Amino acid sequence: MNPLLQLSATQLAAQIRSKQVSSREVVQAHVDHARKHNPQLNAIVAERYEQALAEADAADRLLAEVGAAGVPQFHGVPCTIKESIQVEGMPHTAGLVSRKDLRMAHDASTVARIRKAGGIVLGVTNTSELCMWMETSNNLYGVTSNPYDFKRIVGGSSGGEGSIIGSGASPFGLGADVGGSIRMPAFFNGVFGHKPSACIIPNSGHYPVAMHGLCRTLTTGPLCRKAEDLWPLVRLLAGPDGEDADCTEVLAGDPRDIDIAKLTVWSIEDNGFLEVDPELRAAQRKAADALASLGATVKTTTIPKLRNSFEMWSATMSAGNGTPFVELMGGGHGAVNPWTELVRWAFGQSPHTFPAIALGIGEALEHVLPMGQAKFLAQAAELRQEMTELLGPHGVFLYPSYTRPAPLHNAPLRRPLDWVYTAIGNVLEMPITQVPLGLGSLGVPLGVQVGAVHGNDATTIAVALALETAFGGWIPPKNLD
Repeated sequence: MNPLLQLSATQLAAQIRSKQVSSREVVQAHVDHARKHNPQLNAIVAERYEQALAEADAADRLLAEVGAAGVPQFHGVPCTIKESIQVEGMPHTAGLVSRKDLRMAHDASTVARIRKAGGIVLGVTNTSELCMWMETSNNLYGVTSNPYDFKRIVGGSSGGEGSIIGSGASPFGLGADVGGSIRMPAFFNGVFGHKPSACIIPNSGHYPVAMHGLCRTLTTGPLCRKAEDLWPLVRLLAGPDGEDADCTEVLAGDPRDIDIAKLTVWSIEDNGFLEVDPELRAAQRKAADALASLGATVKTTTIPKLRNSFEMWSATMSAGNGTPFVELMGGGHGAVNPWTELVRWAFGQSPHTFPAIALGIGEALEHVLPMGQAKFLAQAAELRQEMTELLGPHGVFLYPSYTRPAPLHNAPLRRPLDWVYTAIGNVLEMPITQVPLGLGSLGVPLGVQVGAVHGNDATTIAVALALETAFGGWIPPKNLD
């Protein structure tokens, strides 16, 4: 693999500024890698390679004119963006067939911030239909595959981002997370991902639109191959934009100020309901041991309320969502009938995927068979308080990212609740960083979630940096050699 494909965005930017390498060379290396491997991965679903190369040439000319001090932080560095986040001139469908002809007139505010910082967008990446399933597949773009094993899933819904970054073809990207949509793809593809504290980074320009209470549940955030890029990207993306009225929080702290030796690490090895693969448990224990070797106090605990993670997440989504999912499926043309779509799907005639149809049916049944929304909303509030008191200002928790390493394509349909290990993080509204922990016996990534109280994003990222040192972080996939 080209050495440029193994550097962080921060390192690439430094080398471009010092003229050790040109932006053209950096972008060309990533474009070449994407052109070679994306046909197997199906991660980038709409590319702008020629525009990106032209922008790289312009970046090199600007650097020659104004010097290193005159260019921004990520000057000339390539990146990718989840297709459900607006990028000027690019599709913005979230995998919905009825939106296939849409092209955006302007960037989302987060994308604009990346461009202003010098980032060059290579293209937009695949999602699950309407960003609501753990496997990235839809009837518009098709299925995205894992760079470590093409037979395996990439997670969802930011699965295209996880796959292309894990492949080495993009140093960083932008995703969004309402139930694990940053963290699952980061886990399955062996890279870093950060779900920020609620209301720190604006969700403007995301489709579907987060309304009402979901503005605290959906979070936009970065994925990247090197941990050192996490904090600069979160800092760049954070802050009100004048569009997302719920983005009001101010980012605080700095990972460089966090002393691992002063942290208490709470290791929670399962939720008491869904069993976790022994290899993932062992990796989490090794992560805890690595932090203990740095002086942290490590404790193992169980949280009984986590058993009801699915119910708490579902209640939170139901209470906060102003637009029924079946209307979103209609793409502005009215609600679809999920039962009709199920029949059409059985005969290969529906434009919708089975998971989307099943979610629509589940939504309909919710009104017939209520699951006790008020009860589980109250339990969610109690869990947030319990976790806040447990962790305090100097605590973090380690928690499984999923029940097992990346499963085969379509396997999640047989175990549809395994993703609740990430979903509960959105209920908690806490910052959570997904950290790779090497490769397992199947040759696919292992990993762990690191969480902290709301606002302590710098703490979880500091732990990610420490664990990257201990475990090596992202490992380029041999499957692409």
